[in-house]
Amino acid sequence: MSDAKKRTLTLQKVFNFPVKTVWEAYTNSDHIVQWWAPKGMKIDVIENNFVVGGKWKYCMPMPDGNLFISEGKYIEINQYRKIITSADFKPMTEGVELHVLFEEDGDKTVFTFSVIHATEEYCIQQEKMGFYNGWGSAFDRMEAVLNSMKKQ
Repeated sequence: MSDAKKRTLTLQKVFNFPVKTVWEAYTNSDHIVQWWAPKGMKIDVIENNFVVGGKWKYCMPMPDGNLFISEGKYIEINQYRKIITSADFKPMTEGVELHVLFEEDGDKTVFTFSVIHATEEYCIQQEKMGFYNGWGSAFDRMEAVLNSMKKQ
């Protein structure tokens, strides 16, 4: 088993919103459907049982008629601080763990999103497949959701 650091891809973003607001955007199904899928794509939240041991499952219909399924099980939830979940993004990425950290910095939130892969080789492959661009654009869309939440 290789060192966890070598099996991990991490993105960090500072949101100009309080941690409770960022937590809400990340965990609430009504907000998830607005930012999880790539721009112009639709996503359905099939299940989001947000408790330790609870399952989550999102489904994105692809233009070719196939379905892209994202699913996992919540392993740890430390409100307003940390979420750890298993994750499969079928058919592209399977058997990973997501570690999401929310760090309060005044009225801002330092958001750290890490994906831990089973092997270093798998991690490298996922990086080459566009990890940073894909998740980076998702979190840009999440920021737009945060801005729209502020206006409500």
